[in-house]
Amino acid sequence: MESIVTSVSKATVPSLMLCVFGITTGEFVIAGILPDVARDLAVSIPAAGLLVTAYAIGMIVGGPVLTALTARYPRKPLIMTLLAITIAGNLASALAPAYPVLFAARVVTALVTSTFFANAIVIAVSTAAPGRQASTVSKLVFGMNLAMILGAPIGTFLGSGYGWRAPFLAIAACCAVGLLLVTRLVPDVRDATPATSAVAELRVFRRGDVLLAIAVTAVANAGLLMVFTFFASLVTEISGFAAGAVAVLLLVYGVGAAAGNVAGGRLSDRAPMAAQLGLLAALAAALVAMWALSGNMAATAVMVFVVGALGFSVIPGMQARVLATAAGAPTLAMAVNASAYQLAAAFAAWLGGRVIDGGLGLRALYLVGAVVTVAGIGVSAYAWLRDRSRTPEPATQP
Repeated sequence: MESIVTSVSKATVPSLMLCVFGITTGEFVIAGILPDVARDLAVSIPAAGLLVTAYAIGMIVGGPVLTALTARYPRKPLIMTLLAITIAGNLASALAPAYPVLFAARVVTALVTSTFFANAIVIAVSTAAPGRQASTVSKLVFGMNLAMILGAPIGTFLGSGYGWRAPFLAIAACCAVGLLLVTRLVPDVRDATPATSAVAELRVFRRGDVLLAIAVTAVANAGLLMVFTFFASLVTEISGFAAGAVAVLLLVYGVGAAAGNVAGGRLSDRAPMAAQLGLLAALAAALVAMWALSGNMAATAVMVFVVGALGFSVIPGMQARVLATAAGAPTLAMAVNASAYQLAAAFAAWLGGRVIDGGLGLRALYLVGAVVTVAGIGVSAYAWLRDRSRTPEPATQP
């Protein structure tokens, strides 16, 4: 029986990883093709940046609500339906004749993203061999990292050579292959977890510690996401890189993000809040350094790696905090964490547009991002002090 479970898990996880890779690439790729989209659809860079807000809004709304409403549905048919919607959304993005259509397509695609991730994690864990649940989840998370390291640069390369619509077609094709693999190789685990109602799942939002965890994730990530949203414009217009170098710089950023994710996870295991405060402080300083060095191409390339590493080093600790505070609804906790991150993305894209339109210019995004990150330090410190001031509940078992 164990060998059967193991073989199922070996087929399930790669299939879901491919889906995660395709879906997450659809989220990140806009950063590398933003100027091309703006130019082709005859809108400003700040208006094109709102496409990031559109995707974020979809995830913010769709994550908690759709995950709760579908809590009683069998998981395999559910993720197959969600994948089909993702394919349709990316095809609509590729064929969009005008900006409003592209905006709507991004929202629809994003609505299902968090719910897919949440259910994919539950399916993968349910098919894992005993004692390997955590490593199984890490493999799915690695699919997200690959989207940053490979997906976004490849999408940017396709956009530069074949137009900004090509990446969305490639993402749709990737998700279509993933759907075929899920249909054939992923088991139906409808009985793996007890069914719960939407009301029971959504009750998790009544807890103050959950809301504070969401606030930490949202505020602390907004500064970096502001810079990432306008990444292509910053490195070409401010630092002087050619448009073809954007894909390479995104690769550098992604490698830094992967390294930071691993290092940040280890640091957070040892001292969760101290690590988070220290890493956020280092990130704020790095953003100021990028502002100071943005006219130097070599220094900018180095700082792209450093900022990617620091930005993603804080994420493992934030994920752990959200999961711990929302332990009563584990599937919803995944969606809540994604929604908090997207709340930061929506705010970052909006604020970045206001900074540019307000006359401060693109370069000021680095300094404003640093200020927002400092605000994240403040929220994190408040959460830390609040936790330390609470009286531990007495143990119920020896």
